[in-house]
Amino acid sequence: MQETELHDLSDDADYAASQQQGSSSMMRTDSIKRSSSNEPDGAEIIYSKDNVAIHPTQFVSERISGRLKLIKQGSSLFMTWLPYKEENSNAKQIEKAYVDRNLYTIKAVPFTEVRSIRRHAPPLGWQYVIIVLSSGLAFPPFYFYNGGVRQFLATIKQHVFLVRSAEDASVFLVNDFENPLQRTFSSLELPRLVSVASGPSTPISVGESPLKENQERINGYETTISQYNGRQRQKVHDPARDISIQVLEKFSLVTKFARDTTSQLFRDGHSNGFGAFEKMFDSQPAQDDLHKASNDAEKVNEIAVASDPLEFDKLSLVWGKPRQPPLGSEEWATFLDNEGRVMDSEALRKRIFYGGVEHGLRREVWGLLLGYYAYDSTYAEREYLRTIKKSEYETIKHQWQSISPEQARRFTKFRERKGLIDKDVVRTDRTLDFYDGDDNPNVNLLRDTLLTYSFYNFDLGYCQGMSDLMSPILFVMEDESESFWCFVQLMERLGPNFNRDQSGMHSQLFALSKLVELLDSPLHNYFKQNDCLNYFFCFRWLLIQFKREFEYEETMRLWEVLWTHYLSEHLHLYVCVAVLKRYRRKIMGEQMDFDTLLKFINELSGQINLDAILRDAEALCICAGENGAANIPPGTPPSLPIDSGLFYSQQEDEVL
Repeated sequence: MQETELHDLSDDADYAASQQQGSSSMMRTDSIKRSSSNEPDGAEIIYSKDNVAIHPTQFVSERISGRLKLIKQGSSLFMTWLPYKEENSNAKQIEKAYVDRNLYTIKAVPFTEVRSIRRHAPPLGWQYVIIVLSSGLAFPPFYFYNGGVRQFLATIKQHVFLVRSAEDASVFLVNDFENPLQRTFSSLELPRLVSVASGPSTPISVGESPLKENQERINGYETTISQYNGRQRQKVHDPARDISIQVLEKFSLVTKFARDTTSQLFRDGHSNGFGAFEKMFDSQPAQDDLHKASNDAEKVNEIAVASDPLEFDKLSLVWGKPRQPPLGSEEWATFLDNEGRVMDSEALRKRIFYGGVEHGLRREVWGLLLGYYAYDSTYAEREYLRTIKKSEYETIKHQWQSISPEQARRFTKFRERKGLIDKDVVRTDRTLDFYDGDDNPNVNLLRDTLLTYSFYNFDLGYCQGMSDLMSPILFVMEDESESFWCFVQLMERLGPNFNRDQSGMHSQLFALSKLVELLDSPLHNYFKQNDCLNYFFCFRWLLIQFKREFEYEETMRLWEVLWTHYLSEHLHLYVCVAVLKRYRRKIMGEQMDFDTLLKFINELSGQINLDAILRDAEALCICAGENGAANIPPGTPPSLPIDSGLFYSQQEDEVL
């Protein structure tokens, strides 16, 4: 951490200068104000910075630059970020780029909705900030390529109460007058922050008047914030609310306190033009209620439940096809030529989508589905690749094996990651014979492959949840090197789930919210009314791909269906919607709040019919069509990197 970050913000040179040269600051402010003749009455731009960028992916070529502004209107301070229009000679490409960039546009966000600002000033590289909302979610990191972080913070401090966190010197708390818990979501030790973008929206223009028009709404929201702070103060001295979430297994402990912390998310819903379905069908009966209450209690709690606009039983024209038996050896041979090439990869993926694969074939087929092998590779080429990759794996593994105890004492990051992996592997799938027992060599292999991956991808390293993803791969491949490289390929898709800013989880939760709004607006409105729009109750589903919701064999079958990318590379999101719709009557009928809903969702583990849910997800995906795809931000996991698909193909793009 740089020395400047060890002091209060008032010690920063930019801030001190702004205090000593108040007249100069006012002159600069007046100059900015005069530069925009279309400014609404009473509003002024007090800070404007060009070339502030976000990074939807790790590649520099996909960086989105824009203009960051702080706007003062009355006693309220707002922030906006507008991406530049991409210059392109092709009109269609211009339109597509504009739509894609619009997904990240940030409209006027009042600082009453901001909880904290985390400032990163690495010794090498560009400074960036992460702005965390009162909901506990965050916008994507803003990179200041032309400097200006200190001035940005100093300007904010002149207009709102800003204080450095006592627990983290790089975090500045906004309007934290009471400082009730002095902790943001990051200090709750949730695995990284979840970030949120605004979604498709009309870019704000200073010439328009969204600030004026929304002033009444904003004032109303300030009242909500005040009430929220009041609720929080009541819990300051409640030890039961002082939650520290150290592992994903304890995510269910995030109860009402976390619900309060993550409320108000996605409150600005937009019409999706999909209302025609709402008039087509009647109500849908509930299915498989898990917890049967007494008849008297049911009568007391019985309320009217809004009808389902997409009733499964009446979607006969687009209903998901019946599941088929898994792909067997004889049928598998018909997809290959004499040298082992897959002759029709789309037909193969379709077949696996509808039936899965027999376990004995998974070792070869999973390598194809994950991109470890190319579909047009021969038997000989695949064998040669295994030999080359085995040698490469051993080289990477030797890097951490050769670390002496003396080196380890001076290698904090290695000790921390190794300790975390050692703890996780001994509690991962130990009920299976494959991992059961003391001194099980397969547990050691699981540890070695994960530790080797932390050296292969040192920037990402190891995060809790990765052992859940590696375990079935090792179980299927039964080879250390092949398991490792298949896991590498899987992490090319799911790695963003574990990013520091949780950009991958953000985009999935955001997309899930939009899909539920599209496919079941009454359920979406129910979540909105009950402060459940953060969809955190689906966090575990998305993070580890339903690993703990199904039996082990069913999990493997689900994964190979998802990996086909047959109907959509985001079918897992439609699986989430399908589960929620199957239990919508119980959720809405029992008026579940966040706490109850989170408990209910966790208790669905082992109770979901996989075949029925896959059929439902297929039907929903077909119904949503292009409207559904348009609600999923570009780059949302598990989309593959550009030009991926062959394991040994290399990205030619510059990497950060």
